[in-house]
Amino acid sequence: MNNKKAFIFDLDGVIVDTAKYHYLAWQKIANELNIDFTLEHNELLKGVSRVRSLDIILELGKVEASQEDKDRWLVQKNEEYLSYLVDMNESEILPGVFPVLQFLKENGQPIALGSASKNARPILEKTGILSYFDAIVDGNDVTNAKPDPEVFLIAAQLLNRNPEDAIVFEDSVAGVQAANIGKMTSIGIGSATVLHEAKYIFKDFTEIDTNFIEDLIKK
Repeated sequence: MNNKKAFIFDLDGVIVDTAKYHYLAWQKIANELNIDFTLEHNELLKGVSRVRSLDIILELGKVEASQEDKDRWLVQKNEEYLSYLVDMNESEILPGVFPVLQFLKENGQPIALGSASKNARPILEKTGILSYFDAIVDGNDVTNAKPDPEVFLIAAQLLNRNPEDAIVFEDSVAGVQAANIGKMTSIGIGSATVLHEAKYIFKDFTEIDTNFIEDLIKK
């Protein structure tokens, strides 16, 4: 396979399911502020920065807060979240992800991470797949949150590929929109109803076979 694409993966909900840990950490703060924060509300935070996530929760509870309070809660949330990551290992990798990474690596395809998470590297290290990624772009490297395509454009650039040759795996509406805005091939991982803007949609990676990947590379 001589064609080289840029395969870009989101992290939370695509490679690992750390969304549950984000939810628990945010829920603890919401409870302290007497804000009702449900799993349904948590969907609003997918692909969204930590700062914006806090604003959404405060808006849900109609809570006004000083910047000092917000800064304190942001630190508290991250510390709580990180406490859940201590025991992460390869078992946290979502079904079907590892075979896809392995196939891409064996066929010399450049792979990048494009995530809003500021904890991407330690998560990839703990799950044992850091070495599969040729580039990592996370929340520490970008100014604009998805659906702005900045994170994916930087990732494609680091892999020395044009945006049109980039393939993005995403589980959030904002992430799919970012890929589309960036003129990349968007692959939604999750609900077809939610991710209907994606060019291709799969329930999870177990539905993605090597023939599909080969076809993407040839295009």
